[in-house]
Amino acid sequence: MAIQLEGKVAIITGASSGIGAATARAMAKAGIDVVLVARRRDRLEEVAKSIRDLGRRAHIVVGDVSDAPHVKIALDEAERHFGRFDIVFANAGYGMERPVHLMEDTELRAMFEVNFFSSVALLRESAKRLCAAKRSGHLLMCSSCLSKFSMPDFGAYAASKAAQEAICRAMRFELAADHIEVASVHPVTTATEFFEQSAQRSATQGGSVHEHAPKWIVQSPDRVANAIVACLRRPRSEVWTSHIVRFSSALFTAFPWILDSILRREVKRQRRRRAHS
Repeated sequence: MAIQLEGKVAIITGASSGIGAATARAMAKAGIDVVLVARRRDRLEEVAKSIRDLGRRAHIVVGDVSDAPHVKIALDEAERHFGRFDIVFANAGYGMERPVHLMEDTELRAMFEVNFFSSVALLRESAKRLCAAKRSGHLLMCSSCLSKFSMPDFGAYAASKAAQEAICRAMRFELAADHIEVASVHPVTTATEFFEQSAQRSATQGGSVHEHAPKWIVQSPDRVANAIVACLRRPRSEVWTSHIVRFSSALFTAFPWILDSILRREVKRQRRRRAHS
C-alpha cells in the first residue's frame, strides 16, 4: 500500500534551484508542506511562491549548509513553523572538474564539507529527533550515478557521492526498527546550473550540460523530483531515473575492463579537445 503524503512536512537543502527546487514543487503537488533551505533569498522566495501557488505552505531558511549551526537552525525552524518534520532531503552539493592531483587540499576538504559532512550531519540529527519523538520519517541524500563509477577529472566529486551512498545504506538498516526510511538518490546528467557552476570553480571553458553527456542521457530536474516523490510513496533504498545507467553501473562493477576501455577513449578525446582549444 502506498504511503499517503498529504499534510506531511519536508525539509530540502539546496532548494533555490535545480533538483531541490523541482523536488519542492513536486512534493507540494503531492500535498507536502516544505521548508526551503539555501543561500540565495531571492531564489528561495521565488520557489516559495510557486509552492504557495500550488496550495501548500512554504517556509524559507537562508543559510550555508557548510556552517555548523545550519542543521539545528533548519530543524528548529521546521518544528517552530510547522510543529514537526517528516521528510528530509539533503540535496545541497557541488562539483569541480579537475584531476585529483591538481586539487588543493582546501578544495578537496571544502567539497566533502558540503557534499558529505553537512549531509550526514543533517540526516544524523534528523534521525535523533525522530527517534526521540517516536515518529516515523523519510531521510534522503542526493548522491549521483557517479557514486557507482568514477570519471576522469571528477574523482573528488564521485568520492563524495560514493561516501553519501555508503552512509545511506547503513542508516537504512540502522533505523529500520524505528520506522525511518533512508534512501540515496542517483541522478544522471541533469539540466541544471551544476555544470556552469562547476566550470566556474574549475576555471574551465564551457560548462554546458551537452558537453558532458550525450543528449539521450540528459534529464530534467522534474524527472528526478518525480522519482523522489514516488520513493516517498513506495520506499526503496536507491532512487534512479535511468535504467540504462543503473544497469551499466552494475556491468562496470562486474567487468571493470569495460569501464577502463571507455575511460581510456574519453581521456584521449579530452586531450585532443584541449589541444585544439
